[in-house]
Amino acid sequence: MENITIQKVTIKDLEKLQKIGRATFSETFSSGNTEKNIEKYLTEGFSNEKLTNELNNENSEFYFALSKNSIIGYLKINFGASQTELKDEKALEIERIYVLKEFHGRKAGQILYEKAIEIAQQKNSHYVWLGVWEENPRAIRFYKKNGFIAFDKHIFKLGDDEQTDIMMKLKLR
Repeated sequence: MENITIQKVTIKDLEKLQKIGRATFSETFSSGNTEKNIEKYLTEGFSNEKLTNELNNENSEFYFALSKNSIIGYLKINFGASQTELKDEKALEIERIYVLKEFHGRKAGQILYEKAIEIAQQKNSHYVWLGVWEENPRAIRFYKKNGFIAFDKHIFKLGDDEQTDIMMKLKLR
């Protein structure tokens, strides 16, 4: 088992975050979406301006997963008003856990997930929640295995395509 370490992302890491963000999103969603919609999302969702705003937001944090000093995945969490939906002060949102395909099954996702739970506990969050694409059975299984239960659905627009995300939560106390 290789040694995977976690490192907090700072504004100095913007280009690295952009690179891993685009690579993992593309790997994860290209097969089920049009090239046009993927390109639009990669351009807008990982623009310098958007990532700068997110990295400077005190209610959002990013963490890299590293293996042999290479970035193999990342985590994005949100608190309070920065949550994409519920905006509950007693909750933490896992907005993204993405790992490069070649590192799937090597515990990087689990380690990033555990970091999110550790932070939620430090912040005395009552629960952690997230949205996961209904056509991503691997991710849904991962969260169910970690005790999450579905509680709602919402629409995520990818370009001109409306997709359904299953909203899941895990009670911490």
